[in-house]
Amino acid sequence: MFLTDTPTDMAKALGFEPDPVADEPPRRNISPGQEVVALTADGLTRMRWGMIPVGRVNARGRPVMETIINARSETLFGKMAFDGTGRAVLPVNGWYEWTGNARNKTAWRIKPKTGGLLLFAAITDVWETPGGTRVPQLATVTCEPSGDVKKVHHRMAVILRPEDVSLWLTGSGSAVTPLMRPWPNGSLLVKEAADVDWDAP
Repeated sequence: MFLTDTPTDMAKALGFEPDPVADEPPRRNISPGQEVVALTADGLTRMRWGMIPVGRVNARGRPVMETIINARSETLFGKMAFDGTGRAVLPVNGWYEWTGNARNKTAWRIKPKTGGLLLFAAITDVWETPGGTRVPQLATVTCEPSGDVKKVHHRMAVILRPEDVSLWLTGSGSAVTPLMRPWPNGSLLVKEAADVDWDAP
């Protein structure tokens, strides 16, 4: 993912006050495990991208061991591993996908054709570390790809319209299910990302 808008820009676009999240430099490459700025029902806050599912079990009652980066929309409200999670919106300016074999991968940058923000649907949890520190965390929700994305990946993030943000944050499972669909064809620009500085913050 990448984010070039500042938290203040995001707050203004979404109608929230920017405090207590301060502005930060543009981030050209945000990786799982890093901190992100997300919108919850309480406003903008910082969270860790990737849910460490301590205490969560799968349908067989076995502990979930892997960090959850993405959650499939088709099973979001049926998996025991997601019971009790909250919801958030993750504003980004775009994201990356890769094609090709391990030694010769091509990176693709995906962003809205008109510029501005994409609002990713996310679920949230709080991880309590062995030392007692509470870490808010999130995982993005994915769905089938749009025609724009299909050529580079078999999944894409669920993207919300600004008018659907409040419903996603506070609505029932049945109410938000229709929101979890591919973004309209022709809305995203997919270009090779050969000029990306992967070491940049």
